[in-house]
Amino acid sequence: MAYRFPSDEWVKALCKTLNESEAYAEAAKNWEGDFYFIIEPDEEFKETAYLYMDLWHGKCREAFLATDPSVKDPVFKIWAPYGTWKKVILGQLDPIQGLVTRQLKLKGDMIKIMRNVKAANELVKCCAKVETEFAA
Repeated sequence: MAYRFPSDEWVKALCKTLNESEAYAEAAKNWEGDFYFIIEPDEEFKETAYLYMDLWHGKCREAFLATDPSVKDPVFKIWAPYGTWKKVILGQLDPIQGLVTRQLKLKGDMIKIMRNVKAANELVKCCAKVETEFAA
């Protein structure tokens, strides 16, 4: 079953995939921090979406589409236009390269992210495992 990106169902499927991944569990075993992945409008997607994920020691403790972004105040916020997120999910843009080149923007501790490159890469590999339906 394909999940529409971005949606509550998609981020919950990603959470489940992360929790089933031994590679992610190992790579992120020391990670502590929650995120808003903020999808900004572009020509393909016309609204702003906030995907919340609480990632803790190699597990996803919570994930949902936030209809009101004030419900959480995560340690990290990463935002980019829809098309950029699509490239990340499809493996066409490395997330660390995206941050360094400012295609993805970060509010949070960049040094912590850079120390956890393996975890970021495993997260993206798990994104690719989620059957995803993109906007037309």
